[in-house]
Amino acid sequence: MEALIILLFSLAIVILMISFFKQDKVAKLEEDLEQMTLTYMQDIYQLKKKVKILEEEFVIQDEPINPESKFQQAVSSNKLEPIHKILKSQVLFLYSQGLSLNQIAEQSSLTNEQTISVIEQHRLRGNEDE
Repeated sequence: MEALIILLFSLAIVILMISFFKQDKVAKLEEDLEQMTLTYMQDIYQLKKKVKILEEEFVIQDEPINPESKFQQAVSSNKLEPIHKILKSQVLFLYSQGLSLNQIAEQSSLTNEQTISVIEQHRLRGNEDE
């Protein structure tokens, strides 16, 4: 009986010593998770800084130097983009119905400048009778 108690006691001491030298997996996981969290937070911070810089550059580029330059850009874009014949005929039909320029532009999905351009081209050609 005494031998059994001594055997159990020595087994308990051996198991206790093994538990001290064995690595703690939970602590390792917690450390890895903390390191990953810090890395992600740093990445997010850097991305936010870059987005803020890009937004500032975008706002600076969008601001016109003077109001006339914005109008000139709209006029030059009208010259570059040809308007389809169907849209032209729709504009002329709506104009003949007596709609305002804003209503025509809204219904034809053109700008006011493009609408005026279509109507003026039609007048210059002398095709008002159609």
